[in-house]
Amino acid sequence: MRILHTMLRVGNLERSLAFYQQVLGMRLLRRQDFPDGRFTLAFVGYGEESEHTVLELTHNWDTAEYELGAGFGHIALEVDDAAAACDAVRAKGGKVVREAGPMKHGTTVIAFVEDPDGYKIEFIQRGSR
Repeated sequence: MRILHTMLRVGNLERSLAFYQQVLGMRLLRRQDFPDGRFTLAFVGYGEESEHTVLELTHNWDTAEYELGAGFGHIALEVDDAAAACDAVRAKGGKVVREAGPMKHGTTVIAFVEDPDGYKIEFIQRGSR
């Protein structure tokens, strides 16, 4: 078994695709509209679904925003340099919500950014764990 994808409901698909592609550097792997169900699925990631875990962005056409809830935590991405990754996100208009630095009770260097719908994405600096 392996993890295939994580699904996020997004209020504005084009805005979310722009963030995940242009700010975080993912590729749009596939996209499909379901007119009878009034929703679109878009899969984004850093590699092909056959080999990598990806994100499924679900856009329900009649829903502009969602409450994030208390159960969801974040998506984690490994980066070479967490501070540089934050700078790159900021330079592309993204929102950094926790600057790079060691985690509170450890030495792992982390940072957090937020996507357009408010989902948190954690950057974990390679080699700092």
